[in-house]
Amino acid sequence: MQWNNHFNLEGQHAFLGASTYSWLNYTPEKLKDTWSNMKAKERGTKLHAAAQMNINMKIRAAGRKSTMARYINDAISYGMSTEVPLVYSEYCFGTADAILFDEKNKTLRIHDLKTGIVTKGNLKQLKIYAALFCLEYGKKYDFVPTDDNITLCIYQNDEINEGKGEYHPTAEEIIKIMDKIIAFDKYLHKWNEEE
Repeated sequence: MQWNNHFNLEGQHAFLGASTYSWLNYTPEKLKDTWSNMKAKERGTKLHAAAQMNINMKIRAAGRKSTMARYINDAISYGMSTEVPLVYSEYCFGTADAILFDEKNKTLRIHDLKTGIVTKGNLKQLKIYAALFCLEYGKKYDFVPTDDNITLCIYQNDEINEGKGEYHPTAEEIIKIMDKIIAFDKYLHKWNEEE
């Protein structure tokens, strides 16, 4: 048997693939929803890349009220770094969309861009980034979270944190997440060694 060559598809997964067989149970409406969600993720990835380029090149966005413009312009104004990996271990890490640690004032600022309009952002994600920052850089900067030195902002639907403005988590919130990361990471390392 001579098999057909499909070099252009190597390493890719089909939308209607055998390993993602749940689509067999889809109605046309469910198929459309799933397709639309995939396309929204692709669009979000492109918008994040565009925002990162603007911020890194300090090119301000026109308009002041749109999600993208506010996110880009605020990140430029604060002098934030973009797409920064925050790593505790191979089991716990993430990438902050925009982040700034002001060493002089001992303040941490994290911004997150949400380009979808249906699924609302959750501050838990940004709290985890703050905890990861503290774990990864805490000793180096002697930085301990307090009740007013961390600022978290989700930019979505032309608002910041659903119109509530900046969010300042308590030290207890961040320390609790740090403790959970440390504890769960130990479990995962232990279980991995037992295999």
